[in-house]
Amino acid sequence: MKRYLRHLPNVISVCRIVLVGPVAWAVLEGRYTLAFWLFVTAGASDGLDGFLAKRFGWSSRIGGILDALADKLLLVTTFLCLWWIGLFPWWLVLAVFARDLVIVIGAIVYNYRIEAVEPEPSLMSKLNTFLQIALAALGMVRLGFDTVPDWAIDGLVWAVMITVVLSGTGYVREWSRRARDRGHHGHV
Repeated sequence: MKRYLRHLPNVISVCRIVLVGPVAWAVLEGRYTLAFWLFVTAGASDGLDGFLAKRFGWSSRIGGILDALADKLLLVTTFLCLWWIGLFPWWLVLAVFARDLVIVIGAIVYNYRIEAVEPEPSLMSKLNTFLQIALAALGMVRLGFDTVPDWAIDGLVWAVMITVVLSGTGYVREWSRRARDRGHHGHV
């Protein structure tokens, strides 16, 4: 039984991926309270799978990839839906999507041209993800309960934008440096 439990964090990540569809549906159908609670459930599952992986040593390369994929799918889809209904500006959604696309393409190129990539988010990236989650959740609270002032949404929009730029450029700098260093040592 214990042998199977080590896959639990991966199963939870897959469940989070499955929740992306219902979250999007609920937002687009105007069922904002439901969307909020589904989003919160997905967020809690992210904390749970990370806790289990670290606490019991159930981490794996595929688990790291599934976890990151689940986070990105949930956030990008939620941002797209909240833009579609007019809550988020197009330029923010474009920046979030572009940053993630640059990171994914960079990781794929690095993985195939230099060496295997181990997912290791930077501190700025973790802050960006936290702010994106907070903004998406606050956006749904605003839509479902109408209790969030404009300044709170606007402030988080700019905080997300700033951390998108800082974390995106940080990744490009760091992985370019690593690729350059590996190239100078003849490992390419």
